[in-house]
Amino acid sequence: MSKKRMSLKPAKSLRDAEEVQTSDYIAGDVLDDLLSKLVRSVEVAKASRGGLPEKIWMKKQFAIGVNDVTRVLERMPPAAATNSTHSSTEAQTVSGRRRAPLVPLQAVLIAADCNPKSLTKHIPTLASTRQVPVLCIKDNKGGSVRLGHVVNIRTALAIGVKAGDSVVNKTIDEVLECSKQ
Repeated sequence: MSKKRMSLKPAKSLRDAEEVQTSDYIAGDVLDDLLSKLVRSVEVAKASRGGLPEKIWMKKQFAIGVNDVTRVLERMPPAAATNSTHSSTEAQTVSGRRRAPLVPLQAVLIAADCNPKSLTKHIPTLASTRQVPVLCIKDNKGGSVRLGHVVNIRTALAIGVKAGDSVVNKTIDEVLECSKQ
């Protein structure tokens, strides 16, 4: 009685989608420009946060860290199943508990200097199934340090920008438009 081993390789369509959605590494002057725009837009948005404490405001604007980004991506419906027949109240209740309302991600920023790479390896594939663009940050000074500077923490391997109408979202839209060209 021999058991067949299941292949752990992702489907070919997922691999193709990952290559389409994941951009090349952002480095050099383009990276400096991107991060300075993000820092400026975060500072402007903080000034108009309406009396919310900084920590709560940051949680509403960003998913910070690999675990938080993964959690938000997993709660988003896959791109093919956006027209499901389930009602929104069924999706919010699981075994009698209410979940926080779903806020989709506009984009995901990943630091390329992660060691081991397996910590962030799953995020581009997961993001591609949810139609979320991924920007990989590569820097000799430490991409995770510079990414953390955007959200006022020491280091950040992954940051997800939550969709909304703030200055930060407009800046991300501009960056995504520039990276497509």
